[in-house]
Amino acid sequence: MILSISNATKTFGMTTVFENINFEIRGKEKIALVGRNGTGKTTLMKIICDEMPLDKGQVHKKSGLRIGYLAQMTFDDESLTVEEELFKVFDKIHALEKQLKEYEEKMQSDHSEETLNRYASLQSSFEEMGGYTYESEANTVITKFGFSKEDLKRQISTFSGGQKTKLAFAKLLLSKPDILLLDEPTNHLDLTTIEWLEGYIRKYDRAVVLVSHDRYFLDEIVDEVVEISNYSLTRYVGNYTRFVEQRAKNIELQEAAYNRQQKEIERLEALIEKFRYKATKAAFAQSKIKYLDRMEKIEPLQIDEKKMKVKFTPAKRGGKQVLNVEDLTIGYSEDKPLATINLEVLRGQRIAIIGPNGEGKSTFLKTIMDIVPKLSGEFMYGHQIEVGYFDQQMAQLNTAKTVLEELWDEHPEITQTEIRTILGCFLFSNEDVFKAISNLSGGEKVRVALAKLMLERGNFLVLDEPTNHLDIDSKEVLEDALRDFEGTILFVSHDRYFIKQMADGILEIKDGQAIYHPQTYEEFIGKVTEEKVSKKETTKEVAPKRVRNIDVNKEIKKLEKQISEKEAELEALRELRFDEDYYHDYKKMQELDSQIDDKHNEIENLMAKWEELLS
Repeated sequence: MILSISNATKTFGMTTVFENINFEIRGKEKIALVGRNGTGKTTLMKIICDEMPLDKGQVHKKSGLRIGYLAQMTFDDESLTVEEELFKVFDKIHALEKQLKEYEEKMQSDHSEETLNRYASLQSSFEEMGGYTYESEANTVITKFGFSKEDLKRQISTFSGGQKTKLAFAKLLLSKPDILLLDEPTNHLDLTTIEWLEGYIRKYDRAVVLVSHDRYFLDEIVDEVVEISNYSLTRYVGNYTRFVEQRAKNIELQEAAYNRQQKEIERLEALIEKFRYKATKAAFAQSKIKYLDRMEKIEPLQIDEKKMKVKFTPAKRGGKQVLNVEDLTIGYSEDKPLATINLEVLRGQRIAIIGPNGEGKSTFLKTIMDIVPKLSGEFMYGHQIEVGYFDQQMAQLNTAKTVLEELWDEHPEITQTEIRTILGCFLFSNEDVFKAISNLSGGEKVRVALAKLMLERGNFLVLDEPTNHLDIDSKEVLEDALRDFEGTILFVSHDRYFIKQMADGILEIKDGQAIYHPQTYEEFIGKVTEEKVSKKETTKEVAPKRVRNIDVNKEIKKLEKQISEKEAELEALRELRFDEDYYHDYKKMQELDSQIDDKHNEIENLMAKWEELLS
């Protein structure tokens, strides 16, 4: 047990977040916190990292426990370069490296057992802390977050706010805390980076606690799910899909048990009423009364059924051809165009736009919405096409207005009662409708934007990351509403589950090119995987017009066997450090260290080949 929270209660004013909960982290679990927005997931994470106190209860932590939380990662001096700032997390490794060099110099004249043992101990610690691999890992992490090697020399102050967040995330991962706290880690990451992050966290050899609305991400990573609902915590073993199955089964079992007990209570109460006033049966009736009093009552299920109610109904059907894009070059500078796009969108299609960040996905949507000027080319909407646009930046919302004003000012023909009824469908009830837009959470702003979109009654929905900030229940409601929508949808999303549910076509924007694939997301992913495997199976030509095929699975198994053998050899070399023939002989020890370094490099090369074949 490295951390435990017991009998914990947390309130904000008159609102109880959770009450008398117990939570623990035992070692290397990957734990997901799930529940509706506002149930206390982020609050619990802040309590774990001492950012917020409990009202009641205790938090017990293992001595020396290091906890990392992205929200707490800051840059004290932004004049430092990326390299200078990020490499601070390796200060202990650098200190050990310095000590090792000092002892290497010392051992040239001092061959004492004490000195040699100390050197061996330092080297063992250096290996355990990743002393041989930290630079390689740092470069990998930084590159995967979209930074170049040249960016390492740039001052932090020269990056945008979003880039600084990514740099803080990279620093957090590289610092390798004992408990890694991640709150919506996939927000604003592209699919390639998300997939890499999944692999990184899966292999992370310490505890991870995360909050995410990305169902694919949770399925790939977590081995435990903790649900926060009705002020309490329930723990489930397995990934997110397993949690959904177990929860549904538990609900079914509890409902059945509650109904059985209610019938038994009714039967007993009927017997008591029948016999309690008969002298010969009074003792029997009393025994049943005592039995009822002692019975441990099963509580009725308290499931929060409060969900959004969304229905998109186009005012007009619109023509068959919805949008025609011809040689449309997009970007913010003619010197550096992002991509040139050709696309025909027909009525009823659902097209997902995917690709790395910064390639022009959102810019394309803004261009066809006349928010960003086109660089060249043309686009044209079809007959009677009315566009409804959802902007991930919520630029269409007026922060000075209240929720009620935001809708009513644009639709004055609708009565206040009708507007409030619509807002109720989006979970704004009573005084909530008088909240200022500026004070809303990300999820609340999304719900307001979706309410406005529904009232527009367009037949062509252009959506830029519509699921960002929504909880899982709300995502599912939105998915159902869009599936029932009789119009056309063009959307950008990094939510793979959402893309899988919605898309019948994929527009991939990457490396300045836009390629349309008339496929579902699963078909597209299957095709991409086949292409990757095909590339891996083909080596350089060994003779004209002859290509050698490799059985990838066979090659992977071969590499795994080689890695195991090399690791065993490395362990045997490490053991030699404690052999008298070595630690009493400085030259032998130097040769041994060189052999260990070589073995490390061999393993690293084999691992790189193994990871390449798996990717």
